Amino acid sequence: MAATRAITIASNSTCTLLRKKPFVGGTALSLGNLKFCRTRRSYTCRAIYNPQIVVKEEGQPETLDYRVFFVDKSGKKVSPWHDIPLRSGDDIFNFIVEIPKESSAKMEVATDEAFTPIKQDTKKGKLRYYPYNIHWNYGLLPQTWEDPSFANSEIDGALGDNDPVDVVEIGERQRKIGEVLKVKPLGALAMIDEGELDWKIVAISLDDPKASLVNDVNDVEKHFPGTLTAIRDWFRDYKIPDGKPANKFGLGNQAANKEYALKVITETNESWNKLIKRSIPAGELSLA
Repeated sequence: MAATRAITIASNSTCTLLRKKPFVGGTALSLGNLKFCRTRRSYTCRAIYNPQIVVKEEGQPETLDYRVFFVDKSGKKVSPWHDIPLRSGDDIFNFIVEIPKESSAKMEVATDEAFTPIKQDTKKGKLRYYPYNIHWNYGLLPQTWEDPSFANSEIDGALGDNDPVDVVEIGERQRKIGEVLKVKPLGALAMIDEGELDWKIVAISLDDPKASLVNDVNDVEKHFPGTLTAIRDWFRDYKIPDGKPANKFGLGNQAANKEYALKVITETNESWNKLIKRSIPAGELSLA
């Protein structure tokens, strides 16, 4: 049986957790204390108004069939990308863990599958692994999207990578696949992967012991010395062992500050809204 956990989600607003219409503005949602339990390969998070969201595993980890679905109390599958609100307060956001720190399986939300479960990425029919462990919790901001038709003039005209925005969470604890954390952004790295813009928002979970000490990119260097350089270098070099060139970075190879990170989040949330309203062609992306 897999180790699993319950995440209590409370709200100080009058909205529901699940999307009734495209998310606009600052829906507020706060996460309570994490509780851990053992069940048969599923774990729950109590959503506002007491509906339960069960994060349910199907298949065995490290197989092609393995999926982590989000399911409501009625048994209906919901999308972690589309149905979990982005915002959780003023400059506070919900972050969904795809890859726990100190692991190497390349897990990701399956943006082209119904209800966008988390799965292990594949290449030529084989499961993908990073060549070495990632040293931070890694995942996505829900209700964001990097538009592949938008050329960012500030980043050498690079086009979006057609995915939700990535988050690198620098807290001390290793988290679990599918866990939802309340985080504050601290900076942003503009990674360019084979010509596509792939933002990395550097953030910290509010329950981390050092969370109160870091509020902007300069604080990261002070309280987590060397971390920004390590993140940049890790993402720059991880494809080299596979014979691919190093990734590049815009903005002078430096991490932008919190204000810039918030701008990135706002712009990509606006792009997601256009996508979900079908103002922009979805292509193979699942909007369910």
